[in-house]
Amino acid sequence: MMCIVALLLAALASPGSLRAQFQNPTPEELQMTADPKAPGAAAVYLNVTEIANRELNFESYYARIKVLSEKGLDLATVALPYEKHVYGVADIQARTIQPDGTVIPLVGRPSDLLKSKGKGFQSGRKVFTLPSVQVGSILEYYFQLRYSSNYVPNPFWDIQYRYLVHKAHYQCIQCQDLGVWSVLPTGVSISKDHFGHTVLDMTDVPPAPDEEWMPPMGTMLYKAVFYRNLARDPESFWSTEGSIWSRSVDQFTEPSDSFRNAVKALIAPGDSNLEKAQKLYQAVQALENTDFTREKSEVERKKLNIKEINRAEDVWTQKSGTRTEIALLYLSMLRAAGLTAYAMRVVNRDLAIFMPSYFDFDQLDDTIVLANIDGKEVVLDPGEKMCPFQTVSWKHSAAAGLRQTAGGSAIATSPHQAYSANTVQRIADITLDSRGVIAGNLRFIMTGQEALFWRQKALENDEAEVKKQFDLWIATMVPDGVEAHIDHFIALGAPDAALAAVIAAKGTAGTATSKRLLVPGLFFETREGHPFADQDKRLTPVDMHYGDLISDDITYQLPPAMTVESAPQDDKIPWEGHAVLLIKSKTDPGQVNITRTFVRSFTFVATGDYQHLRDFYQKVAAADQQQLVLTASPAAKGN
Repeated sequence: MMCIVALLLAALASPGSLRAQFQNPTPEELQMTADPKAPGAAAVYLNVTEIANRELNFESYYARIKVLSEKGLDLATVALPYEKHVYGVADIQARTIQPDGTVIPLVGRPSDLLKSKGKGFQSGRKVFTLPSVQVGSILEYYFQLRYSSNYVPNPFWDIQYRYLVHKAHYQCIQCQDLGVWSVLPTGVSISKDHFGHTVLDMTDVPPAPDEEWMPPMGTMLYKAVFYRNLARDPESFWSTEGSIWSRSVDQFTEPSDSFRNAVKALIAPGDSNLEKAQKLYQAVQALENTDFTREKSEVERKKLNIKEINRAEDVWTQKSGTRTEIALLYLSMLRAAGLTAYAMRVVNRDLAIFMPSYFDFDQLDDTIVLANIDGKEVVLDPGEKMCPFQTVSWKHSAAAGLRQTAGGSAIATSPHQAYSANTVQRIADITLDSRGVIAGNLRFIMTGQEALFWRQKALENDEAEVKKQFDLWIATMVPDGVEAHIDHFIALGAPDAALAAVIAAKGTAGTATSKRLLVPGLFFETREGHPFADQDKRLTPVDMHYGDLISDDITYQLPPAMTVESAPQDDKIPWEGHAVLLIKSKTDPGQVNITRTFVRSFTFVATGDYQHLRDFYQKVAAADQQQLVLTASPAAKGN
């Protein structure tokens, strides 16, 4: 018995000996064409094994995958990231097993693709493709991540994959000094094996959800994260971290006398507190925000005499900074102007959900500012380029994190978006002929989040590319057979004004019969793109980012000698306390005007309320398919 234990300990001490023993497939695995536990799946993972050895400073990964359909063939290409001088990829082994049992090993070296390089670092990917993969193949591969001697990683186990995992085994050697935060199904827990190693075994791990309008699932998927921290509970951890962060914010933003004078020069003695806050906001928004521009190299920084930023006022001196530095500069300016203001560090809602039980300050992404203006707390987002005064990017609204307070810091959540602040008005003036051919002018007028989205697109792309992307967006709305192309934007560079787009449309929108012309009544809502209407069940909560108000004003200029047989019915479809759809139509000589107003005041919906949501959107989808029916007058028929 002692000899067996000694051999096992020797094996655990050697990275080379930890190479996965490739498994002989069973006849059932070779013959498998579908998996009853994963109906319709393109592939399933038969086995996944991850071992983190902190004693020898490496991690190993082993996978066995069964390809069940053409869609699963993309799993044959494997990309492994690395960061030189921190960790590298080594000992790659792989093979393909065909349905008849033929084994084809991987030969040759993986491709080495450089992603980025700078002073003291180089990141890239090792990429290999398993040979002769076909539907029915079993893919099997193994590799190691070997870390530098001065870097000891804390394991991070991502447990849910795109496809079902039949058997998963995770092990951490020498993790006794680490805490662990996990998201696991009921009845599953992390334990210790006979050697004191931390282990987790799971069977039939469901695939990661993939549903429309999901919350950011990165925080909610099954995982285990190891960390080194002395805190025993969330309250003590966030209290300590909050105090450290708040003091660093105060030190960074403390204005000098000369900076106070610079701030005074930007405002007038008679300005109200709101006017002061707005003028200072516009001043920092005008600076270069390096998160929206190309980062300068060390050579460029030296040439432009750009120095390291140590205080908020350095950002003002150099006229550029990151989104966080600009937000803190604005905070410093408010305080220099005599206003009470605080920083708030929030999670980016597009990336994650704040988890207080996860002891890691770095889960908080961005900084916003809370200003007390005449007794009212105003939330501001100065680090978000092109974001209007008193508007916050949806990624920072209803977002939890840490905020400064008069007494220190506290966990808090930023306010929700008001639906009335996020509007899209779609106006169409369309001329019809008797065959259903149209020519028309469209206008989109946007405020809030949609306007911010396109303005930030314009910072990252040239005008031609922005117009191309806008055309693709319009194409998701107009009826089949209609082309719509933007001519120009109005106020694209003026964030405090409504953003307008002038669009030309042409094509065939109607269907002509011997007696009638059928035209989509709700011009912008006829492509059956309504969310949730066709999804009978829901695995995840709904996160629609922000509430909004969409209003349509559609005028059809009718063909000569044609009259209206029927038009969309006036209707009101409410979901009390959440949303409402209003449709009205009016017929005048030679034209029909149809208006549609859709108000959605909610952002989040729990899975338990999903059927109410679905029922509402099914009614909306049906109402939006109403048609405008025209008939020729008797005189016209006689001609």
